[in-house]
Amino acid sequence: MNDLTDLQARLREQRPVAWEQLPDFSLYMDQVLSYMDRQVIRFDGDDGLTAAMVNNYTKSGLAPRAEGKKYGREHLAYFTVICILKRVMSTRDMDLLIREELQGDRSVADGYAAFRQSLDKALNITAGELAARAGDEELDDAALADAAIHFALLSYAAGVAGNRCVALLRDRKGPAKGKKEKERE
Repeated sequence: MNDLTDLQARLREQRPVAWEQLPDFSLYMDQVLSYMDRQVIRFDGDDGLTAAMVNNYTKSGLAPRAEGKKYGREHLAYFTVICILKRVMSTRDMDLLIREELQGDRSVADGYAAFRQSLDKALNITAGELAARAGDEELDDAALADAAIHFALLSYAAGVAGNRCVALLRDRKGPAKGKKEKERE
């Protein structure tokens, strides 16, 4: 199996587990970090979730604080969303979307399910695009460069659309309150 065939397979098959399959017992930090490696598609040398990142995400309010020193199903859902979105958007934008999706009108379980459904579609589309370009063959350097440009441009186009949607959502929510204004409330 060549590298692109392996990538296609991972894009089609590797998914974060459903809410019901997330552990229903508490995990310690090292267990969370190990678990998160299975929740996202990673390759050797890619940045994984670290204890410092978990602490920063909880300290900033992006994810809920640990219960004692233990993390539950809800934490794993938040960290899964964060680990995937951090590759394509700012923490500020993630904060807005997480508040809307996981802390809005629906439960964390329902928000996580909606996130997984969107991710599934995106990964399947990308796998199909990759299969159309490469099939089961090893690409020569020029074709590999063309494929890289193609996927970078798809990422650019999707990023423009995503950023615009975030800006529209931010406009609808009104001006962001500063930290001091929140503390006065």
